[in-house]
Amino acid sequence: MAASVDARGQVDYHLRVGRQNVGLNARIGTPVCLAWQGVIHCVHCGRATRKSYGQGHCYPCFKRLARCDMCIVKPELCHYYQGTCREPEWGETHCFTPHVVYLANASGLKVGITRKTQLPTRWLDQGAIQGLPILEVATRQQAGLVEVLFKDIVSDRTNWRAMLKGDVDELNLYAERDRLLEQLAPGLEALRDTHGADAIRRLDAEASDFTYPVKAFPHKVASLNPEKEPRITGVLQGIKGQYLMLDTGVINVRKFTGYQVTATLV
Repeated sequence: MAASVDARGQVDYHLRVGRQNVGLNARIGTPVCLAWQGVIHCVHCGRATRKSYGQGHCYPCFKRLARCDMCIVKPELCHYYQGTCREPEWGETHCFTPHVVYLANASGLKVGITRKTQLPTRWLDQGAIQGLPILEVATRQQAGLVEVLFKDIVSDRTNWRAMLKGDVDELNLYAERDRLLEQLAPGLEALRDTHGADAIRRLDAEASDFTYPVKAFPHKVASLNPEKEPRITGVLQGIKGQYLMLDTGVINVRKFTGYQVTATLV
Protein backbone atom coordinates (compact mmCIF):
# COMPACT_ATOMS: atom_id res chain seq x y z
CA MET A 1 0.00 0.00 0.00
CA ALA A 2 1.48 3.33 -1.10
CA ALA A 3 0.68 6.79 0.20
CA SER A 4 1.20 10.29 -1.14
CA VAL A 5 0.26 13.71 0.19
CA ASP A 6 -0.90 16.87 -1.54
CA ALA A 7 -0.06 20.49 -0.75
CA ARG A 8 -2.92 20.67 1.78
CA GLY A 9 -1.62 17.66 3.72
CA GLN A 10 -4.38 15.31 2.55
CA VAL A 11 -3.06 11.74 2.37
CA ASP A 12 -4.00 9.63 -0.67
CA TYR A 13 -3.67 5.83 -0.66
CA HIS A 14 -3.25 3.29 -3.46
CA LEU A 15 -3.17 -0.50 -3.29
CA ARG A 16 -1.19 -2.60 -5.74
CA VAL A 17 -3.57 -5.23 -7.14
CA GLY A 18 -1.93 -7.33 -9.85
CA ARG A 19 -0.41 -4.85 -12.27
CA GLN A 20 -2.71 -2.02 -11.29
CA ASN A 21 -2.58 0.65 -8.62
CA VAL A 22 -6.09 1.01 -7.25
CA GLY A 23 -7.09 4.23 -5.50
CA LEU A 24 -8.48 3.58 -2.02
CA ASN A 25 -9.68 6.97 -0.83
CA ALA A 26 -12.73 6.88 -3.09
CA ARG A 27 -13.65 3.47 -1.65
CA ILE A 28 -14.06 4.66 1.93
CA GLY A 29 -17.51 3.54 3.04
CA THR A 30 -17.70 0.58 0.63
CA PRO A 31 -17.33 -3.20 1.22
CA VAL A 32 -13.95 -4.88 0.70
CA CYS A 33 -12.80 -8.48 0.81
CA LEU A 34 -9.21 -9.66 1.30
CA ALA A 35 -8.81 -13.40 0.73
CA TRP A 36 -5.42 -14.94 1.54
CA GLN A 37 -4.55 -17.77 -0.84
CA GLY A 38 -2.38 -19.58 1.73
CA VAL A 39 0.85 -18.62 -0.05
CA ILE A 40 3.71 -16.36 1.10
CA HIS A 41 6.51 -15.30 -1.25
CA CYS A 42 9.76 -13.74 -0.07
CA VAL A 43 9.85 -10.10 -1.15
CA HIS A 44 13.55 -10.38 -1.96
CA CYS A 45 14.16 -13.72 -3.68
CA GLY A 46 10.57 -14.65 -4.53
CA ARG A 47 10.69 -18.18 -3.12
CA ALA A 48 7.70 -19.61 -1.29
CA THR A 49 8.04 -19.62 2.49
CA ARG A 50 5.85 -21.07 5.22
CA LYS A 51 6.51 -18.13 7.50
CA SER A 52 7.34 -14.49 6.93
CA TYR A 53 10.37 -12.98 8.68
CA GLY A 54 11.15 -9.28 8.92
CA GLN A 55 8.04 -8.16 7.02
CA GLY A 56 8.06 -10.46 4.04
CA HIS A 57 11.37 -12.34 3.91
CA CYS A 58 12.10 -16.05 3.88
CA TYR A 59 14.41 -17.24 6.66
CA PRO A 60 17.61 -17.51 4.51
CA CYS A 61 17.17 -13.93 3.28
CA PHE A 62 16.29 -12.75 6.77
CA LYS A 63 19.60 -14.13 8.05
CA ARG A 64 21.65 -12.96 5.07
CA LEU A 65 20.46 -9.46 4.19
CA ALA A 66 21.82 -6.36 5.89
CA ARG A 67 18.36 -4.75 5.74
CA CYS A 68 17.15 -7.45 8.15
CA ASP A 69 20.00 -7.04 10.66
CA MET A 70 19.42 -5.76 14.19
CA CYS A 71 21.33 -2.56 13.37
CA ILE A 72 18.47 -1.47 11.12
CA VAL A 73 16.20 -1.41 14.18
CA LYS A 74 18.98 -0.09 16.44
CA PRO A 75 21.33 1.92 14.17
CA GLU A 76 23.66 2.73 17.05
CA LEU A 77 24.74 -0.94 16.87
CA CYS A 78 26.14 -0.53 13.33
CA HIS A 79 29.12 -2.86 12.90
CA TYR A 80 30.24 -1.81 9.41
CA TYR A 81 33.59 -0.56 10.70
CA GLN A 82 34.24 -3.97 12.25
CA GLY A 83 34.11 -5.52 8.79
CA THR A 84 31.07 -7.65 9.67
CA CYS A 85 28.33 -5.91 7.67
CA ARG A 86 26.27 -8.57 5.87
CA GLU A 87 26.20 -6.51 2.67
CA PRO A 88 28.86 -3.76 2.69
CA GLU A 89 27.79 -2.25 -0.64
CA TRP A 90 24.15 -2.10 0.47
CA GLY A 91 25.24 -0.50 3.74
CA GLU A 92 27.27 2.14 1.92
CA THR A 93 24.28 3.02 -0.25
CA HIS A 94 21.60 3.07 2.46
CA CYS A 95 23.39 3.83 5.72
CA PHE A 96 26.15 6.24 4.67
CA THR A 97 23.75 8.88 3.38
CA PRO A 98 22.24 11.92 5.11
CA HIS A 99 19.67 10.99 7.73
CA VAL A 100 17.17 13.15 9.59
CA VAL A 101 16.22 13.08 13.24
CA TYR A 102 12.62 14.20 13.55
CA LEU A 103 9.77 14.78 15.95
CA ALA A 104 6.36 13.43 15.05
CA ASN A 105 2.91 13.22 16.57
CA ALA A 106 1.05 10.01 15.79
CA SER A 107 -0.13 9.07 19.30
CA GLY A 108 1.74 11.77 21.17
CA LEU A 109 5.25 13.17 20.90
CA LYS A 110 7.89 10.78 19.54
CA VAL A 111 11.39 10.96 18.12
CA GLY A 112 12.50 9.04 15.07
CA ILE A 113 15.11 8.80 12.33
CA THR A 114 14.97 8.13 8.62
CA ARG A 115 16.91 8.73 5.43
CA LYS A 116 16.53 12.33 4.29
CA THR A 117 14.84 11.15 1.10
CA GLN A 118 12.16 9.24 3.05
CA LEU A 119 10.26 12.27 4.32
CA PRO A 120 7.30 12.61 4.46
CA THR A 121 6.80 8.91 3.60
CA ARG A 122 8.06 7.82 7.01
CA TRP A 123 5.51 10.00 8.78
CA LEU A 124 2.67 8.72 6.62
CA ASP A 125 3.67 5.11 7.39
CA GLN A 126 3.35 5.90 11.10
CA GLY A 127 0.01 7.65 10.80
CA ALA A 128 1.50 10.90 12.12
CA ILE A 129 -0.71 13.98 12.04
CA GLN A 130 2.34 16.24 12.46
CA GLY A 131 6.06 15.98 11.65
CA LEU A 132 9.11 18.21 12.04
CA PRO A 133 12.74 17.50 11.03
CA ILE A 134 15.06 18.86 13.71
CA LEU A 135 18.56 17.56 12.96
CA GLU A 136 20.47 16.26 9.94
CA VAL A 137 23.37 13.82 10.40
CA ALA A 138 25.87 12.25 8.03
CA THR A 139 25.19 8.54 8.64
CA ARG A 140 22.52 6.21 9.98
CA GLN A 141 24.70 5.19 12.92
CA GLN A 142 25.07 8.81 13.98
CA ALA A 143 21.30 9.25 13.70
CA GLY A 144 20.91 6.24 15.99
CA LEU A 145 23.31 7.68 18.54
CA VAL A 146 21.36 10.95 18.57
CA GLU A 147 18.08 9.05 18.91
CA VAL A 148 19.45 7.22 21.95
CA LEU A 149 19.96 10.59 23.65
CA PHE A 150 16.39 11.62 22.92
CA LYS A 151 14.91 8.30 24.05
CA ASP A 152 15.87 9.10 27.63
CA ILE A 153 13.22 11.83 27.72
CA VAL A 154 10.84 11.20 24.79
CA SER A 155 9.40 8.00 23.33
CA ASP A 156 10.58 6.52 20.03
CA ARG A 157 7.43 4.42 19.62
CA THR A 158 3.89 4.95 18.37
CA ASN A 159 0.93 3.68 20.35
CA TRP A 160 -0.80 2.25 17.29
CA ARG A 161 -4.10 1.69 19.08
CA ALA A 162 -4.33 5.33 20.16
CA MET A 163 -3.26 6.40 16.67
CA LEU A 164 -6.10 4.40 15.10
CA LYS A 165 -8.70 5.69 17.56
CA GLY A 166 -7.89 9.25 16.51
CA ASP A 167 -7.46 10.42 20.11
CA VAL A 168 -4.46 12.60 19.32
CA ASP A 169 -4.15 16.26 20.32
CA GLU A 170 -2.07 18.62 18.20
CA LEU A 171 1.30 19.68 19.61
CA ASN A 172 3.56 22.70 19.22
CA LEU A 173 6.46 20.80 17.66
CA TYR A 174 8.61 23.94 17.45
CA ALA A 175 8.40 24.44 21.20
CA GLU A 176 9.07 20.74 21.80
CA ARG A 177 12.12 20.90 19.49
CA ASP A 178 13.59 23.90 21.31
CA ARG A 179 12.97 22.34 24.71
CA LEU A 180 14.59 19.04 23.79
CA LEU A 181 17.58 20.53 21.99
CA GLU A 182 18.33 22.76 24.96
CA GLN A 183 18.00 19.88 27.41
CA LEU A 184 20.18 17.58 25.31
CA ALA A 185 22.78 20.17 24.28
CA PRO A 186 25.66 18.63 26.33
CA GLY A 187 25.10 15.17 24.88
CA LEU A 188 24.84 16.49 21.31
CA GLU A 189 28.03 18.49 21.75
CA ALA A 190 29.82 15.36 22.97
CA LEU A 191 28.73 13.53 19.81
CA ARG A 192 30.00 16.42 17.68
CA ASP A 193 33.35 16.23 19.46
CA THR A 194 33.56 12.55 18.49
CA HIS A 195 32.17 12.62 14.95
CA GLY A 196 32.98 16.17 13.82
CA ALA A 197 31.43 19.59 14.26
CA ASP A 198 29.44 19.30 11.04
CA ALA A 199 28.25 15.73 11.62
CA ILE A 200 25.11 16.85 13.48
CA ARG A 201 23.41 19.97 12.12
CA ARG A 202 20.32 21.72 13.42
CA LEU A 203 17.51 22.20 10.92
CA ASP A 204 15.14 25.16 10.89
CA ALA A 205 12.49 23.36 8.87
CA GLU A 206 8.74 23.90 8.74
CA ALA A 207 6.39 21.44 10.40
CA SER A 208 4.02 19.37 8.26
CA ASP A 209 0.39 18.52 9.04
CA PHE A 210 -1.49 15.53 7.64
CA THR A 211 -5.13 14.56 7.27
CA TYR A 212 -6.07 10.92 6.63
CA PRO A 213 -9.07 9.49 4.78
CA VAL A 214 -11.15 8.31 7.73
CA LYS A 215 -14.95 8.22 7.84
CA ALA A 216 -15.16 6.73 11.33
CA PHE A 217 -12.53 5.84 13.92
CA PRO A 218 -12.97 2.53 15.78
CA HIS A 219 -14.06 2.70 19.42
CA LYS A 220 -12.31 -0.61 20.08
CA VAL A 221 -9.31 -1.70 18.00
CA ALA A 222 -9.43 -5.38 17.02
CA SER A 223 -6.62 -6.74 14.83
CA LEU A 224 -7.41 -8.87 11.79
CA ASN A 225 -4.98 -11.63 10.80
CA PRO A 226 -5.30 -13.54 7.49
CA GLU A 227 -3.54 -16.57 9.00
CA LYS A 228 -6.36 -16.88 11.53
CA GLU A 229 -9.11 -15.60 9.24
CA PRO A 230 -8.09 -16.14 5.59
CA ARG A 231 -11.17 -14.31 4.28
CA ILE A 232 -11.42 -10.82 5.73
CA THR A 233 -14.49 -8.78 4.87
CA GLY A 234 -15.99 -5.53 6.04
CA VAL A 235 -16.79 -1.96 5.13
CA LEU A 236 -13.71 0.24 4.71
CA GLN A 237 -14.08 3.00 7.29
CA GLY A 238 -10.70 4.62 6.88
CA ILE A 239 -6.97 4.32 6.25
CA LYS A 240 -4.22 5.60 8.50
CA GLY A 241 -0.55 4.69 8.54
CA GLN A 242 -0.32 1.18 7.10
CA TYR A 243 -3.70 0.16 8.49
CA LEU A 244 -6.95 -0.53 6.70
CA MET A 245 -9.74 0.26 9.15
CA LEU A 246 -12.82 -1.92 8.55
CA ASP A 247 -16.03 -2.03 10.55
CA THR A 248 -14.95 -5.58 11.51
CA GLY A 249 -11.43 -4.69 12.66
CA VAL A 250 -8.10 -3.31 11.44
CA ILE A 251 -5.32 -4.91 9.42
CA ASN A 252 -1.70 -3.81 9.18
CA VAL A 253 -1.04 -4.27 5.47
CA ARG A 254 2.74 -3.95 5.78
CA LYS A 255 2.90 -6.73 8.38
CA PHE A 256 1.62 -9.16 5.76
CA THR A 257 3.90 -8.12 2.92
CA GLY A 258 4.55 -11.10 0.64
CA TYR A 259 1.18 -12.74 1.33
CA GLN A 260 -0.68 -13.66 -1.86
CA VAL A 261 -4.09 -12.07 -1.48
CA THR A 262 -7.10 -11.66 -3.72
CA ALA A 263 -8.62 -8.23 -3.14
CA THR A 264 -12.22 -7.48 -4.05
CA LEU A 265 -13.04 -3.79 -3.97
CA VAL A 266 -16.46 -2.39 -4.81
